Amino acid sequence: MTVSHAPPDPSPIAEKVPASGTSRTSPDLEPIVPASVRRARLRSVPRWLRRTVGPLLLLALWQVFSATGVLHPDVLASPGTIGRAGADLIADGTLPAAMGVSLQRVAVGLVLGGVVGTALALVSGLSRLGEDLVDATVQMLRTAPWVGLIPLFIIWLGIGEAPKVALIALGVAFHLYLNVYAGIRGVDAQLIEAGESLGLSRWGLVRHVVLPGALPGAMTGLRYSLATAWLALVFGESINADAGIGFLMNQAREFFRTDVIVVCLVVYAFLGLTADVIVRTLERLLLQWRPTFTGQ
Repeated sequence: MTVSHAPPDPSPIAEKVPASGTSRTSPDLEPIVPASVRRARLRSVPRWLRRTVGPLLLLALWQVFSATGVLHPDVLASPGTIGRAGADLIADGTLPAAMGVSLQRVAVGLVLGGVVGTALALVSGLSRLGEDLVDATVQMLRTAPWVGLIPLFIIWLGIGEAPKVALIALGVAFHLYLNVYAGIRGVDAQLIEAGESLGLSRWGLVRHVVLPGALPGAMTGLRYSLATAWLALVFGESINADAGIGFLMNQAREFFRTDVIVVCLVVYAFLGLTADVIVRTLERLLLQWRPTFTGQ
């Protein structure tokens, strides 16, 4: 009895050759791309280009609907018509002059409201006595619709620039007060104890511990305040305005010029976005010490 020592069968993965001598080709395997590699490829596209995809698609759909008659010109003008109207307003100097007037109103109201709101937040946040005297009054006024104060502002301040600036300053002050106050009261108590153990005076604690700790909240409040300032400007420039972007919108409404109205809205959005970019840049410069999550 003989035992044959035949070689073992090849691995199932290995290619088998049939008896006829023809080889069977193995299926093509597609390489697996890890998710991290796919994300890296997406990040290779410039971020500004990725951020413009949505607006460009919206403009394309808008133009298609206008060209096919889905959007009637009396309802909403086409992007091409709006672009020509904006170019005409820039060429004759109407739009730059209106932007200058509106920017001046926002700047004055932002400074006045910022000073008042920050000062009240410091008084209320740094002292329990100040909180008792200030916070309840501010919270009561904050819950009232500040836009509803327009008739009183007209009675008190007339119909000139004062009520417009006062309306902007009021909206700015409330946002800055809330965020600066929350930032002060959100400072870690252990940091205060550490500063006291190092011999810092009360002013030293405020300067080196409390104010830097409240800075993130203050920057957030500034961003909200800027958004509110532009909103208040729209309402303020409806008060017998004879110049500014709101004045252009009121004139366009009288003549059913939807193209001019959209141009003014785009200018409002552009100015607001520019102000937000400035504040975000300021945040990166002033808050370099704070590590944050920036997304994946």
